[in-house]
Amino acid sequence: MDVTADVIVIGFGAAGACAAIEAAAAGASVLVLDRFAGGGATALSGGVVYAGGGTRQQVEAGVTDTPEAMFSYLKHEVRDAVSEATLRRFCEDSAKMLAWLEDQGVPFDASLCPFKTSYPTDDYYLYQSGSEDAWPDPAPRGHRTRAKGTSGKVFFARLAEATRRAGVRIMPQTRAEELITTDGRVTGVRCRTLTGLPQTVHEMLSKAGAKPWLYYPPVGRKLFALAAWLERRFSRPVTVSARQGVVISAGGFIADRDRVREISPAYRGGLPLGTPGDDGSGIRLGVAAGGRTARMDKISVWRFVTPPSALQRGVLVDPEGRRFGDATRYGAAIGSAIAERGGKAWLLVDDDILRVARAQVRTQAAPFQRWQVRYFLSRGMVTAPTIEEVAAKAGIGTPEPFGSPPYSLINVSIKAGFGYPCPMLTLGGLVVDEETGQVRGVPGLYAAGRSAVGVCSESYVSGLALADCVFSGRRAGQHVARSTDAGEARC
Repeated sequence: MDVTADVIVIGFGAAGACAAIEAAAAGASVLVLDRFAGGGATALSGGVVYAGGGTRQQVEAGVTDTPEAMFSYLKHEVRDAVSEATLRRFCEDSAKMLAWLEDQGVPFDASLCPFKTSYPTDDYYLYQSGSEDAWPDPAPRGHRTRAKGTSGKVFFARLAEATRRAGVRIMPQTRAEELITTDGRVTGVRCRTLTGLPQTVHEMLSKAGAKPWLYYPPVGRKLFALAAWLERRFSRPVTVSARQGVVISAGGFIADRDRVREISPAYRGGLPLGTPGDDGSGIRLGVAAGGRTARMDKISVWRFVTPPSALQRGVLVDPEGRRFGDATRYGAAIGSAIAERGGKAWLLVDDDILRVARAQVRTQAAPFQRWQVRYFLSRGMVTAPTIEEVAAKAGIGTPEPFGSPPYSLINVSIKAGFGYPCPMLTLGGLVVDEETGQVRGVPGLYAAGRSAVGVCSESYVSGLALADCVFSGRRAGQHVARSTDAGEARC
């Protein structure tokens, strides 16, 4: 079976959808391949997009922000992951990017969250989602998709609808196995695809296994193992030819457990944010075609101490009882500091902080956060009348005293316990031209999202990965559709 299109997109998450929409808008015929049914890590995410510089939502909420203020903050987070010119373009186009998402049907809201949190309740959709308070001119730039619960499912559903409206053809349950090159240029993909009843069962298994794979891996792995068996037993080969080019947007490699352990043993016990499709296979396709990778050692591990917001007044201590870090920072900054200390840490709070924190749980914690908050305010915590006694209970060195007794130590280690997971994702990928998204040195091949080095490949704050997926996906889609080489190849 052979299929031909102008543009082939491998991976149907946020980056793949945005690439497909833009390529179709430029007049290209587009085919999207996805090993499962689409969504990837995007659909499992919180649906937060980091945007600023004066978005409609910021203006309606009375928030003052400028592209320059956004750039000044993000350069501390992004550092040298991309050039200053690219970061400035990302910031200057940010408000327009969010408006573009709204045009695709993704709903946002101007309800401003009045407290610091890792993720707002359903009452709020605009919040300070990073470490902005650590730098001048802070502003809330976390734009959460308006939906109940975690919003990623709605975020992706709206993009998927827009993709189909654009006339893009989607081949689910199709696994890309090899890129085809002709005279040094990528011209297609060799795949294996499922049809009929095996396709339907595979889709059911992958959907049923997505959340268990995250939260109860033994069940999730069994369901995906059955899906993999179906692939081996019933899939058939298909060759997909690309007249203009191929875009890889197949996610990162957090599901490659051996690679993650190799990079940092301190991250063992973390919660891999993604699906089994985030196994690095897309990145490997690019490498096999001649691309190179960078920042593959960058893993973002998140240890949030909020909600409730009162806990950010606590003090982080290591196993020796020494203070470190800043509990007001974003969870990825805290997680990185903990990982540097072997993955072990505690949050020291006094009686006043604990009392206020407990009173805040009902109003500040979303339903999915409450079980986690209750865990670390009960089983994950020890309390004693003195600093010396509470340190002995926790089995750590004695910290410097502060506040009023009794004192409590909350275990915020990376592997703190089943009730308090520590999410993590990979940030490195294929090196691309920052003007076009083309994989460097490989004509006809582009990469976007977590398959590529991008804005969030050095460090992460909530919403930056989705924003980068939109930014890099649109860039790749626009440029692959008007590639000069492609135009010549079609003549």
